Amino acid sequence: MVANPKTRFLAEDIWDAPDDDNRYEVIDGDLYAAPSPNRRHQHVSFELGYRIRHYLESHPFGTMYAAPMAVVLDAATGAQPDLIYVSHERADILTDRAIEGPPDLVVEILSPSTRGRDRGLKLRRYQAAGIPCYWIADPDEKVIEERVLGADGYGEPASFGVGDVFRPALFPGLEIDVARLRA
Repeated sequence: MVANPKTRFLAEDIWDAPDDDNRYEVIDGDLYAAPSPNRRHQHVSFELGYRIRHYLESHPFGTMYAAPMAVVLDAATGAQPDLIYVSHERADILTDRAIEGPPDLVVEILSPSTRGRDRGLKLRRYQAAGIPCYWIADPDEKVIEERVLGADGYGEPASFGVGDVFRPALFPGLEIDVARLRA
């Protein structure tokens, strides 16, 4: 939901958002609110985050973060992806307040209230910001999609469903049994 279509917001406005159990983001100057995630969303977030975190313990290439954690892409865009990975090479974008620049990976887990925004506006915004990898996990369809940034933007997603093992390009050797993402 867009808060007020005539008002232009700044990314830093997310820190002034009310403490009302909604998650707030500013994308291209528009303020968006989403309700707290549901149980299935949280299950998928925990499972993916756990698998990546466990992998990073033996392959210390960078750090994983989970929402709520702001990612400031520019003055008009401050998003809160569900999971975020920043490699050691990009560690200069980490501040105490936020991730201020494009991380290596953002993961959005679809919810009824965010499905369209995650697949549309946020996908285009992450692509324009130069985020190399974008995953979309769909708890309803029991699918995870991986998009990798190329010269012409994000290509067609590689899609993995129940019965598949997701082997993300960003994390060589990591295997995620998609069936474990079911809640």
